Order: sequence, then structure tokens, then C-alpha cells
Amino acid sequence: MDLQHYLARRPPDYADTAALGHCLRALVEAGLDQLPLPGSGLTLERFQRLAEVGGHDLGLCKLYEGHTDALAIIEQLGGTPTPGSTWGMWAAEPPQARVHVRPAGHMVRLDGRKAWCSGAAVLSHALLTAWDAEDRQQLVAVALDQPGVTITDQGWQAVGMGATGSVEVLFDGAEAQAIGEPGDYLKRPGFWQGGIGIAACWYGAARQIAEALRQHCAQRQEPHALAHLGAVDAALYAAANVLRFSALHIDAHPEADARLLAQRARAVVEQSAEQVMRDVGRALGAGPFCKDRHFARLNADLPVFLRQSHAERDLAALGQALAEYPEEAWTL
Repeated sequence: MDLQHYLARRPPDYADTAALGHCLRALVEAGLDQLPLPGSGLTLERFQRLAEVGGHDLGLCKLYEGHTDALAIIEQLGGTPTPGSTWGMWAAEPPQARVHVRPAGHMVRLDGRKAWCSGAAVLSHALLTAWDAEDRQQLVAVALDQPGVTITDQGWQAVGMGATGSVEVLFDGAEAQAIGEPGDYLKRPGFWQGGIGIAACWYGAARQIAEALRQHCAQRQEPHALAHLGAVDAALYAAANVLRFSALHIDAHPEADARLLAQRARAVVEQSAEQVMRDVGRALGAGPFCKDRHFARLNADLPVFLRQSHAERDLAALGQALAEYPEEAWTL
């Protein structure tokens, strides 16, 4: 069974982190977490699968994207994940939460606090960023069911994306394995390629929200609703084409720096998703927010998930890159 049909058989209503963890484990057991790697020639298929999960449930998508991203990173950097394992990819680095790594034979030991650890209570392993004695960032893989790992209930009061359980995790001498060399996490081409995968998740949710308006207009052709549908279509069409182009470009240049490509793609998809939410809400009114649980949940979750973008800071970084770019940047 493919991923789309599997999700179609599951009600998109996950009450808590445990329910999301159960579904993720089921996807892993069915082999539906085995996505093509970025740059493999099938990057669009990877984006399509992420979008399918995003349209089903964004909480599940957050865990699924993190798991599949961790698998891709481990493979790209020469590691081998434990069969049947479920992974978090935890790379947030707020100033008040930092994990330090110290050598311990052929393994390493972890100490410190990690924030924004999505799914921590229901995953078997995590791939996370830590810092060595020379203040270099090092990726480490850690089993979560061991002494020295404490899953807290701190740092997460969310309503939107609430079920992801993105809590803080404490490490006190926990054993881990270094993955790659210091600095590899950010230096590898897959870092920015994976950032476009996040945009595919946003797109999948926006597309599903828009479907409620399309179905409404198919039944009742009201002029204002049709105008909103036209605006929604233009936004989604732009986002879809940017994601398709990005996938083709990554496959044609798998080792190239994808930073500018990712910055542009994420900006377009974010703006498109925000326009979809605005236009669909204005067209349909309060009804689906109050009576359609799937629609309401997507609309509550998507604004939170979109904040993986840093808004004007990301746009400023894009602007700075373009200011230094040759004028051919916009050539048709």
C-alpha cells in the first residue's frame, strides 16, 4: 500500500503525542518512511510524500518530516540507523538550551538541555546538534531509552501543533554516537535541500485547506467565493511550480549550494500558504472552523508550523543575497 492510500484509511484526528507516535511507528513498520533522498533523481517524489502527510495532519507531518530528514542525514554522512527506529531531528539552538559533547572511547557523552524536541516522549532515537570542547557543532545520534536522558514536560504550551509534544530534553552523561565531522550538519548540501522539504509540508496543508473552498464553489458558485478561489489557485500554482522547479534543480545539481534556492522557495510557499488561509477563511466564514474538525485543526496548526520560517529575518537574508547577485537573477 502506498502512503496516500494508507493515510486515506486513517482518520486525521490525533488526540495527543502518543497517538502521533503510534501512527509514525506504523508508517515505519509499513516501510512508508523510506523516501527518495534529496538529489537522488526523485526529489519531487520526496516532496510529494511530505505534502501528502502535511495535508493529512501537520502534527504527524512534523514527526514524519523530522524522522525522514534524520534518516537522510545519517545516510548522507555515512551512518546506519537502527532498523525499525523512529527518529527526531533536533537542531534548534536557543541560547538558554545547549548540549555539550565529550569523548568517551569510541562513543561520546552528552550533557545539557535541548529545546523544541518534537515527539521526544514517543521516539526511540534522536539526531541532534551538540557542541564540542572547541565550540564546534557536532551531530550526534542518541537512543532515548537510556539512563541520562530525561524527557521533561517543560517548554511546550502550544494549542496549534500541540500534539507534537515539542518539550525540552535533559542529558546527563548519556551515551551517543558522533555522526560525521564537526560542522557537517550545516556544510552538507542536504541542509538547504531539507529546508525546501519543510516548505512542501506547508504546501500540503495549504492545498488541503484550499480544497474546502474548491468543493464549496463546485456546489454553489457565488461570485465572491469564486474570486477567492481564483486567488487561492494562483497562490498554490505558484508554490507548486516553485517546488517542482526546486526538485528538478536539486536533482540536476545535487552537490550545489541550495541556499538561495531554498530561501526563495520557502518565501514563496510561506506567502502562498498565508494567502490561502486568508482567502479561504474570508470565503467560507466561520462554518468550517466550527464544524469541520480536520479543516479547523489544519488552520490552527499551519500558522505555528510556518513559524519555522523567521519571517522578515529570512526575507532580509534573501534580500541581502539578491543585492549581491548579478542582474541575471530575474532573467526569464
